[in-house]
Amino acid sequence: MSTYAIGDLHGCYAEFMALLEALHFNSTNDTLWLVGDVINRGPGSLECLREAEALGSAVRCVLGNHDFHLLVVARGGGRQKRHDTLNGILTAPDGERLLDWLQGQPLAVQQGNTLMTHAGLLPQWSVDQAVAYSREVEQALASEQSGRFLTELFGNQPDRWCEELEGMDRLRFIVNAMARMRFIDAQGRLEFDAKEGLESAPEGFAPWFQYAREDNPRLLFGHWAALEGRTPGSRVHAEALDTGCVWGGALTALNLDTHERISVPSQQREKR
Repeated sequence: MSTYAIGDLHGCYAEFMALLEALHFNSTNDTLWLVGDVINRGPGSLECLREAEALGSAVRCVLGNHDFHLLVVARGGGRQKRHDTLNGILTAPDGERLLDWLQGQPLAVQQGNTLMTHAGLLPQWSVDQAVAYSREVEQALASEQSGRFLTELFGNQPDRWCEELEGMDRLRFIVNAMARMRFIDAQGRLEFDAKEGLESAPEGFAPWFQYAREDNPRLLFGHWAALEGRTPGSRVHAEALDTGCVWGGALTALNLDTHERISVPSQQREKR
C-alpha cells in the first residue's frame, strides 16, 4: 500500500498513464494525490479528468487555478483563453458529471502533518486554518449560489489576508492564496505578475517557502513549473511537484512513504 503525490497533469494523459504504469499503481491498495491543474494546455484534458474521476476513492485531488478556470468558463460565464484545451470537456456527453466531480474537490488535503494545496501555504496560516478556509470555499462551490461565486471569483484583490474579510473578498483571497500564490512579501501580500523562476521576484517579494514558520508541516504543492521541482532557499519542508510536463519537462510522482521521486519524460517537447 503506497501513497503517491503527482504534479500538475495539465491534460498530459499519455504521460499520466505511463507514470501510473511505472508506479505499478493499484487503485485497490494504493492512493493517488493530485496536486491540481488536472486539465488545460495539454491534449488530453478530457481523458485526464475522466481517469481521475473514475479512480474514485483511490484519488484525493485539490483544485488548481486552471481547474477553477474551467469551472468559471463552464458555470460562471467566463471566456476561454487562446491556448485552452477545454472544448473536449465542455462538449463531452459526460461533461456535466465530470464538472460536478471537479467542483466537489477541496483546496486543501491534510493527512497527519502533511498538507497538499495547489500553490502552497501562506506563512501566516496554520495547517488547521488552511483546511478550515478550504471548507469555506467548498461550501460556496456546493451552494445554490455557486454560479454567482464563480462569476465573481477571479481578481487580484484583496491581496493581503485579514481574518475580518467577508463575502467574496474573503473567498477570493483564500482561493488566490492556495491556488495562485508564488511570491509574497513579509506581511503575506500576494503578487501575481511574476510567474517565472526565483530571479523574477519583484523587489520586496520572495517565494512563499522562503519565509519561516512557527510549525513545520510537510507541504506538497505544484503550480510553479519554473522551479523544476526544486525549492532553493526554502525555510520550510516544501515539496515542489510541478516539473513542467506540458512544457516539455517531465511528470513526477513522490512516494509519500519512501520519499522517492519517479518521473516519466514529457511527450510535449514541441512546446519548448
